[in-house]
Amino acid sequence: MTTREEALQYGMTFQDVYQDMPFHDTNWVLVRCRRNKKAFLWTYEYEGTMRINIKVDPSWRDFWRQTYQAVLPGYHQNKEHWNTVILDGTIPDEVIMRMIAESYDLVAGEKKREGRKPHGEKKS
Repeated sequence: MTTREEALQYGMTFQDVYQDMPFHDTNWVLVRCRRNKKAFLWTYEYEGTMRINIKVDPSWRDFWRQTYQAVLPGYHQNKEHWNTVILDGTIPDEVIMRMIAESYDLVAGEKKREGRKPHGEKKS
């Protein structure tokens, strides 16, 4: 995943979400949960690279930052609860999709349950 379009397309696959440009600036496009209006995916270009901000469980925050050089503390957000991911192709798509799905779960108030299928998988 290296483009805004890919990130937004995946973000829009979640239940009851919508896109928003709260700053009336086409550089900042967010995906929000309709129910509570909270954003779980921020997309923007900064310093010549496409980036996303995603909410993260603090217990995983440092794991992602230490595992991938392209994961940084959240740009212009709470560094404890948000990560910035540079979409430079160094992180596998499945990993970025997992981080976005976890951000959705945190913002939407969804709790992971034992045996829950990852987003996008069909239930048996």
